[in-house]
Amino acid sequence: AAFGRETKRLPAAGKRWAGQLGKKLSPIEAYVPMRKHPQLFESLLRDEWLADTVRDLVAAARNGTRHPDLVEEAPGVYSFELFTPAFADAFLDEVDAYAESGLPVRRPNSMNNYGLIVNEIGMKQALTELQREILWPVARLLWPTHGSAFHDHHSFMVRYRSDEDAGLDMHTDDSDVTFNVCLGKEFTGAGLTFCGMGGHQDHRQFAFQYKHVKGRAVVHLGTKRHGADDIISGDRRNLIIWNHNNAWRLSDAYRRRMSRYSKESGEPDERCLSYTHDRDYAAYKPYPPGVREKGLAQRAWCPPPRACYDTMSEKLD
Repeated sequence: AAFGRETKRLPAAGKRWAGQLGKKLSPIEAYVPMRKHPQLFESLLRDEWLADTVRDLVAAARNGTRHPDLVEEAPGVYSFELFTPAFADAFLDEVDAYAESGLPVRRPNSMNNYGLIVNEIGMKQALTELQREILWPVARLLWPTHGSAFHDHHSFMVRYRSDEDAGLDMHTDDSDVTFNVCLGKEFTGAGLTFCGMGGHQDHRQFAFQYKHVKGRAVVHLGTKRHGADDIISGDRRNLIIWNHNNAWRLSDAYRRRMSRYSKESGEPDERCLSYTHDRDYAAYKPYPPGVREKGLAQRAWCPPPRACYDTMSEKLD
């Protein structure tokens, strides 16, 4: 399927796209007549698509109160029911239709190989409304500094299957506050493992393992180290919204945070190791197949020399 990597083949709809190039239509414009659920491109706030408690949860957040349905799963990790099954099914139907249209598809980020950027298929306006009306009040309640304002977002779909991306290495997000919503389909495994905050002394210590539920959003700061556990069977699809706060990123506090890296309190938990980023990965676990060939081990940087735990030099010998 074309869901993910750059599209190289052109099915029938793609041939129409090729013909429309001469008319200088963007992919968004070219897809308009192919849309299966036009309402998705207008607003995601339809009553039949939002979970029953969402509007009350947001009203409580605007009043400075955490609604009982906004659950603290672990320190710094929250979840709530956001969308109905009807929304999840319609959204997946739409992104699958786009993926099969033959129109250009870009990888959603530097790590996931399968997925698409929903902002680039015409949904950015609808997702900006969702951000403004639903996500921002929740983020501002939980993290008043990081969530003081949202100025933009990078919104994308990811897909995990055993024959594609089975999981995702430990990482942090290019996001100030991340909302990660499971839309299905049927799967086993494929949870999220959370560790500490990037740059903190415990950033490679295990914190919590989250189990995805269809329609439910998990919320955390982008600097929270986490990774996607390998899928055992089935097909997991998630809508991920990276929210950006320009005011926070321009602040002195942000710059100080980015320039400081605390010394680690001890050896890392193996569940929190990253083969992409960690210099001592091979001291604890063998690299996955192909990692050395990609040169990832040579580019590893974490932790910086000034932030090593006491016995790390021995591990690297």
